[in-house]
Amino acid sequence: MKPETGSKKLMLGRAVSFVWKSSRGLTIANLILTIIQGLLPLIPLYLMKLLIDSIESVINDSNTTSFGHIGLLIGIMGGVALLSSFVKSIAGIVEQTQARVVTDYMQDILHKKSIEVDLAYYEDSKFYDTMHRAQGEAPYRPTSIVNGFIRTIQSSISMLAMVGLLLSFHWIVAVVLVAAALPGVLVKLKFSKVNWKWQRKRTETERKAWYKHWLLTSVGHAKELRLFGLGEHFRSMYLNLRAIIRKEILGISKRRATADFATQALATLLIYGSLAFIAKQAFAGLITIGGMVMYFQAFQRGLGYLKGLLGSLAGLYESNLFLSNLFDFLDIKPSVIDPVNPRPFPPNINEGIVFDNVDFNYSSSSRKALDDISLRINPGEMLALVGENGSGKTTFVKLLCRLYDPVSGSVSIDGTSIKDFSVEDHRSNISIIFQDYAKYHLTAAENIRLGDIKHSPDDSLIHLAAEAAGADLMIQNLPDGYKTVLGRSFKGGMELSIGEWQKIALARAFIRDAPIVILDEPTSALDAKAEHAVFTKFRELVQGRTSVIISHRFSTVRMADRIAVMDKGRIIEQGTHEELMEINGKYQEMYSIQASAYS
Repeated sequence: MKPETGSKKLMLGRAVSFVWKSSRGLTIANLILTIIQGLLPLIPLYLMKLLIDSIESVINDSNTTSFGHIGLLIGIMGGVALLSSFVKSIAGIVEQTQARVVTDYMQDILHKKSIEVDLAYYEDSKFYDTMHRAQGEAPYRPTSIVNGFIRTIQSSISMLAMVGLLLSFHWIVAVVLVAAALPGVLVKLKFSKVNWKWQRKRTETERKAWYKHWLLTSVGHAKELRLFGLGEHFRSMYLNLRAIIRKEILGISKRRATADFATQALATLLIYGSLAFIAKQAFAGLITIGGMVMYFQAFQRGLGYLKGLLGSLAGLYESNLFLSNLFDFLDIKPSVIDPVNPRPFPPNINEGIVFDNVDFNYSSSSRKALDDISLRINPGEMLALVGENGSGKTTFVKLLCRLYDPVSGSVSIDGTSIKDFSVEDHRSNISIIFQDYAKYHLTAAENIRLGDIKHSPDDSLIHLAAEAAGADLMIQNLPDGYKTVLGRSFKGGMELSIGEWQKIALARAFIRDAPIVILDEPTSALDAKAEHAVFTKFRELVQGRTSVIISHRFSTVRMADRIAVMDKGRIIEQGTHEELMEINGKYQEMYSIQASAYS
C-alpha cells in the first residue's frame, strides 16, 4: 500500500502555510525583528571607522578633535551594541515561542491524520515507515523552514550592505567573498541528499531498534523477559541494530568532515589573501587605518552573512527533501470515506442487517478472509459466530463496523448500503468490544465513559454499565473507587487482572445505547460463574437490539438466537444450537471436543 504524494514543488509553500495558520502574529514579529537585525551590523562598522580615524588624527596632530568627540562615538557604539543585544533577545523569545506553537500544531495535524486513515494502513509495514519518518519531521521541520526563510532575508540584507561597502573599495574583494563561501554550500547540498537517501533506506532498521527498546522497557513484556531470560537477547539485538546505524552515520560524517575541511582551507586562504590586499592598500596610503579595519571587518562579516544566506538556501533545499517524509503521510487518502450526500441512519432497525455475496481480503494477503458471505441478521436477533481461529469471524465484524469496505458484495441495514451513511453516524450506532480491547490508563469512570463520551464523568449510567458488566463491586473496592487511575503508568495507579480489565471493557461497551451491539470474545478472561452472570445481564440489556457475539465458549454461544459457523472465510452452517447438533457437522464436532474436555 503506497501513500499518495503531493507535488514536491508545493512542499515549502505548504510548510509556510502551516506556520502562518498556527502563529500569524509571531511570524510577523519574527519578520520585523529579522529586518532590524539585518540592518544593525552596518552601523558599528562605520562607527569603528570614525573612531579609529579620529584617534589616528589626534595622534598625528592633524586636527584638534577633542576626546569628548571620541567618547561620544564610543557611547553611540555601546548603545548600538545594547540595542542589538536587546533585539536579539526579543527575537530569541519570539522564535522559541513560535517553535513550540508550531510543534504543537503539527503534532495535532499528525494526530488528526492518524485517526483519519483507514485501519488497513495500520496493517501495512510501509505505512509504519511513512508514519515514523513523518513523526520525525513534523515537530520542527515547518518552523525550521520559516526560520530559514527569515535567516535568508536577514543574511541577504546584511550581506548586500557589506557587499555594497566592499564594492566601494574594490570589485575583486567582492568576487573573492563569493568564491570563499560557495564551496561549503555545495558540500552541504550534496550531503543533504546523502542524509535524506540514507534515512529513507534505514527507516525500518531504526523502527526495529525502537521496537527492541520498547520490548525492554514496557510493562507488557516485563514478566516474560524475566521468566524466559530474554532481556540480554533483546538487548543484544538492540545494540547490533544501533551499531549498524551508528557505523553508517559515522561513515557519512567522516566523508562530510573531509569535504568541510577542504572547503574551509580554501576559504581561509582567500580570507587572508584579501586581508593582505586590503593591508597593502593601507600601506600605500590609499585608505586610512580606520578604512582598512572597516573593509576587512566588512569582508569577514560579509563572508559570514553570505555563508548564512547560502546555508539557509541549502537548508531550504534539505527541508524540501525531508518534507516529502511529512507530506507522504499527510497526503494518504482514506478509502473508507463519507458519501457525497449521506443518508440518515435508521432510528430503528426494522428489516435487519444483510451481507450480500461479500468478498474481502487484506492487502497483505491474496487469500480471501471472507469468501462469498451472504447472511441476514434479523432485527433484535442475537447472532453468535463460531469457528476456528482465522475463519473470518473478526473480519466479518470489522466490515459490519465499516473499518473496511468489501472487495465485492455489499453490507446493508434496512436495505441501505452502509456506504451511504456517514462513517461517524454509522459507527456511533454500534457498540463493540474487541478481543484485543484497549486498556486506558485513566480513571475507572473515564475508562467506562469512553464508550460514549457524550456522558459526563459523574453520570449515573457509568455505574449502571459497570453493574451490568459485573465490575461495580471491584471498582468500589479500589482505593478511590471510580476515581482510581487504572494501570501503573501514572502516580497512584492500580493494576487490574486480565479478567478485571475485561469487565471494564464490557462496561465501556454497555454504556453506549446503540441499536447494534457486538462482543468479540467478551468473556474469555472470566470464570464460568462471572461469564454466566454477564450474559444473563447482557440478554436483558440487548432486548430489542441487534447483537453479534463471537465466542469459543459454547455455554455462551447456546444463549444466542441463531448460530453461524465459519470456516476458511465462508459460512458453512447456521441455525439454533439444537438444529446444528442434529446436522452432525462442524458445530457438533467443535461442541463435542469442548464438552469432552470438561467430562
